[in-house]
Amino acid sequence: MADKVEAAGQSMIRNLEEKTGKTMAEWVSLAKGLGALKHGQLIKALKQDHGLTHGYANLVAHAAKGVRSEGAPQGDELVVAQYAGTKAPLRPIYDAIAAAVSGFGADASLAPKKSYVSLRRSKQFGLVQPSTRTRVDLGLNLKGRAPEGRLEASGSFNSMVSHRVRLAGVSDVDAEVVQWLRDAYDDA
Repeated sequence: MADKVEAAGQSMIRNLEEKTGKTMAEWVSLAKGLGALKHGQLIKALKQDHGLTHGYANLVAHAAKGVRSEGAPQGDELVVAQYAGTKAPLRPIYDAIAAAVSGFGADASLAPKKSYVSLRRSKQFGLVQPSTRTRVDLGLNLKGRAPEGRLEASGSFNSMVSHRVRLAGVSDVDAEVVQWLRDAYDDA
C-alpha cells in the first residue's frame, strides 16, 4: 500500500511539471516566498493567485511546510493514530480505500485530519473514519442519489457527506464501493 501511495505522489509531482511548466522545487521556492502563511492560507494563495488545483496546491504546501508544522502530527502520523490500539485491525480497510482513490487521478488527494481522512478532488467528495473498534464508515457526497441497501443516508454520521457505507472488513471494499467512490470523485 505504501508503494502505491508513494507512486501516486511521484506521479502527481511529474504531472505538476507537465501541466504547469514548473518543477516541484520551483513551486516550493515560490510557496516559501509567499511568507509565513498557514497551510490553508498557502493552499488558497496557490489556487487563487497561481492557478493550481486543490490537489497540486496541497502537495506544494505540504512540501513547502515540511512534514511537521508546529509539532502537530500530520499526514500518515494522523492515520497511524486513527488506527492505533483496538482500531488497528481496521487499517486494511482504510488502505484498500486509499489505494482505490489513488488510482482515480493525479488530482485525487487524501487529507488526514485528527479523526478521519478527507477524500478530495477540487472539493471533498468523501471521508474515511474509523467510527468504532469494529467498523470504518465511508462517507460519500453523492447528491441526487437515493439511499439504497448498503448506501445509507448519512443521517447524523457527518453533515459533510450525503451518504454512508459501513465497512467491517476489507472484503466490504468491493467493486460496488469502489464505483460509489468513483462516482463521488467524478462529481467533485
